[in-house]
Amino acid sequence: MQSEVEWMDWLQRKLPTHSLHFVVGLGDDAAVLRLLPGHEPVITTDLFVEGVHFLPKIHPPDVIGFKAIMRGASDLAAMAARPLAVFLSLSLRRNTPERWLEEFLSGVRVACRRIGLRVAGGDTSIGGHAFAADVTVVGQVRRGQAVLRSRARAGDDIFVSGKLGRAALGLELIRRGAKPQDRRLRQDLRQHLYPEARCRLALELARLRLPSAMIDLSDGLSTDLHHLCRASRVGALVESSELPAPKLPHERATRHLDPIQFALHGGEDYELLFTVPSHRRRRVPRRLAGVPLTRIGRVTRDPGIYLVQKDGRLEPLLPLGWDHFRKQKK
Repeated sequence: MQSEVEWMDWLQRKLPTHSLHFVVGLGDDAAVLRLLPGHEPVITTDLFVEGVHFLPKIHPPDVIGFKAIMRGASDLAAMAARPLAVFLSLSLRRNTPERWLEEFLSGVRVACRRIGLRVAGGDTSIGGHAFAADVTVVGQVRRGQAVLRSRARAGDDIFVSGKLGRAALGLELIRRGAKPQDRRLRQDLRQHLYPEARCRLALELARLRLPSAMIDLSDGLSTDLHHLCRASRVGALVESSELPAPKLPHERATRHLDPIQFALHGGEDYELLFTVPSHRRRRVPRRLAGVPLTRIGRVTRDPGIYLVQKDGRLEPLLPLGWDHFRKQKK
């Protein structure tokens, strides 16, 4: 592309940019969105930075685009909001190949179509030392019906969706030499490469009026449970034997790995962690929107958070998932 005008035209050809919710969409100074009557907007923003959220030497560009969108959409799912629009701003290296951009936008397009998002705008900067995407996602929820992380109460049951730790296991397998294209490990790598924001599941949970509080598992169960409990001013007991941990593939690379540690501390699963009042427990199905749901513990009045071992011993459950302000393993 030789100019910003050409770049904008190219983007509009590559990305889903039309929606009934847009009064004005991509191509003007700002977007104008139309919400359904009786609804209010839910807005979230996330940075997706080279060397922090992805490793360019091992992550294909379509994976980077896909994950950048799903990361933001998962925050909408945590509040049971219906996705509407995304604003995508990019900081590109000056010599970024057009083929790389094609594949990146292919991942963006697939993710947007999968969860019903349309691109409403954004910005582009050229000449940075590392690639970064700033993703702002807009959704809508019925007025006063957003599910918050601050409403868990003592006695509530704690549930999670899907399997926990598969994304972190996939990353570890890649670090140990697995290739993203490896068909033998496709299932084990998929959750890391192509995580799915649980937007449809969240809407179904809200329709059934099940969650008292909810959060998405982006930083790992141990860390995100601490976030929820701190916001609600409660504690929790988590049953080690009930955790839906990943099954390790029969590979030499998986020796000495502990699936429970992946389930507790692995990030980027983008599953949902939610609490349900005890009188509604029997209304929680084993599967909803095609996703398994597992009860893993209960909320306590005591602010401590503990892991209950199979023999009944209580161990403090420390927040050892992702923390940007703590040095992470590369």
